[in-house]
Amino acid sequence: MAIIDTEAALHEAHRDNHTHRDVNGGWLRPAVFGAMDGLVSNLALMTGVAGGTAGREAVVVAGLAGLAAGAFSMAAGEYTSVASQRELVQAELDVERRELRKHPKDEEQELAALYESRGVQPGLAREVARQLSRDPEQALEIHAREELGVDPGDLPSPVVAAVSSFGSFALGALLPVLPYLLGASALWPAVLVALAGLFGCGAVVARVTARTWWFSGLRQLALGGAAAGVTYALGSLFGAAV
Repeated sequence: MAIIDTEAALHEAHRDNHTHRDVNGGWLRPAVFGAMDGLVSNLALMTGVAGGTAGREAVVVAGLAGLAAGAFSMAAGEYTSVASQRELVQAELDVERRELRKHPKDEEQELAALYESRGVQPGLAREVARQLSRDPEQALEIHAREELGVDPGDLPSPVVAAVSSFGSFALGALLPVLPYLLGASALWPAVLVALAGLFGCGAVVARVTARTWWFSGLRQLALGGAAAGVTYALGSLFGAAV
């Protein structure tokens, strides 16, 4: 009896603790992309300006201008992108809602056929579809998940995406400018801080993905370093030509 009670308790504890992270909230992708883009693009911009033999003031102005322009651009782009996606999903949900209202039996049969195709016995599939279709909102949610792959109650927010993108881009873009604002006059402190930030961002991203922290960190470090090196070389080339 004690063993049975212990197994039941462990099963109950596992069920209570079995939760998943939000993978469709609309904040992770723009936040990660914004931070990486802010670091890489502003570092590349500043190294390009510095490579053109510009003075400290020009590099700082370029970095601050890149921060502001990039943050607003990212926020506007993310808002428009997510809003357009959300509007498209809402339009498709309206189509599905009309079909459920005009042809409820056809939609019920469609749902039953879907369950049958997944291995459910025909009689059970029809009964499950019948019971689930009694509530129009529940039926809409199920059809949306099965046919569109979306949850009507958990659509990404354009505002959340825009704010996440703006803040993360600004934070990432600030890192290469920070050494200059603190008094540095050479480029190398900004490069070191930015590369450390890239590695750190990659390592943090690995906490919510299946990658190891060192692989994700080194990948971002290599990509950002390559972008900075190329733009520095181009800046030197253009500076010499001008």
